[in-house]
Amino acid sequence: MPDRPYHHGDLRSTLLSSAERTLAQRGPGALSLRELAREAGVSHAAPGRHFKDKQALLDALALNGFRRLQASLERARAEQDHAGSDTGDYLLGLARAYVGFAMSNAALLELMYARKHDSDVSDQLAAAVGDMIAIVLDAISEGQRAGEIIEGDPTAIAFTVTSTLHGFASFSGDENTEDVDESLRNVVRLLMTGLSPR
Repeated sequence: MPDRPYHHGDLRSTLLSSAERTLAQRGPGALSLRELAREAGVSHAAPGRHFKDKQALLDALALNGFRRLQASLERARAEQDHAGSDTGDYLLGLARAYVGFAMSNAALLELMYARKHDSDVSDQLAAAVGDMIAIVLDAISEGQRAGEIIEGDPTAIAFTVTSTLHGFASFSGDENTEDVDESLRNVVRLLMTGLSPR
């Protein structure tokens, strides 16, 4: 049977959505550009217009994941700004956004932090990670200006906070939401105890 011609309106988005579903259900090993093309109803060559190979698809998924995570953190930051929160509440809002995204997108998060990315996108991925950490860095810097967080390199503190949240999310995959939120409150409370001026 001959390949169907390319006819899709937004094939790239369709392929990424389908790939993310497959990633969540069956893992990265189950991803196939040919299979994604079949599901989208396009020729097996059509995905090549957007992704040169499977690695390019995985890299695009990772980059898209970081952008979505950043958007989630930015929404949380806007909510905290609107509420006039102190640094502890601010960090708790960011923590909830991060952990909520991580628990809803566990396979994607694992892919995002995988070390196997094509060198062509490594700069983009590094920039996406930097943009995400910048949101936490802003909260730390503001906390330092308000006298709620100890003096010191705010970047190192932001990395510590982000690493703690990532680790927490990794260990909380199967817990129920209420237990996770209570544990997360305790983690942020401990972080703030350690970060408070003495």
